[in-house]
Amino acid sequence: MKQIIQRVIRLFIGLFLYAVGIVLTINANLGLAPWDVFHQGLSHLTGITMGEASIVVGLILLIFNAVLGERLGWGTILNMLFIGLFIDVLMLNHVIPIVHGIIPGTAMMFLGMVVIGVASYYYIGAGLGSGPRDGLMIALTKKTGRSVRFIRNTIEISALIVGYLFGGFVGIGTLIMALILGYIIQFTFKIFKFNVRSITHRFIDEDVKALKEKLAKKKLPNANL
Repeated sequence: MKQIIQRVIRLFIGLFLYAVGIVLTINANLGLAPWDVFHQGLSHLTGITMGEASIVVGLILLIFNAVLGERLGWGTILNMLFIGLFIDVLMLNHVIPIVHGIIPGTAMMFLGMVVIGVASYYYIGAGLGSGPRDGLMIALTKKTGRSVRFIRNTIEISALIVGYLFGGFVGIGTLIMALILGYIIQFTFKIFKFNVRSITHRFIDEDVKALKEKLAKKKLPNANL
């Protein structure tokens, strides 16, 4: 139980920091990351907040991933719900200021990417499953046999194009984040000496199976009586 609590705390630290990183890149005012272009475009189109758009998209992807046979973790569901919620809390309360100008905007954008890198270390290291967007990448990679890089680029370019058509903000920052964010996350993992492949995730179906087995064992003594 203590280990589970520690993993959940680590997960929520990661989710909150991820939201902080996203809001920093948004308020840098130089253009949004591909998925955030899509979320903002959906926000403009429907009138919902960016956080709500993130949750809606995450829910759709979660269902799609399940149909494709991708296993879901508790962290997958919490990722879908709480990153969007934290984004709204930060943006609607103006916790992080919007900056203007290339120099302060670039500084804030890079700070946001570093925070996302640290957040990824905490969130993935919790071992409670990948987020809906990462899950889609994994599921399509398995189904198509194409490389992770190809699938990820295809997904993000598609999200970017649709988001732009919906009215999402595309700028120089969009290109910078598309090219550099992956390297910053990788560098952050190197600093923390974190190996993604060493993480064993807990999945919902495993916990449900374990719970059923535990309940079945409790019934056995009563059955013998």
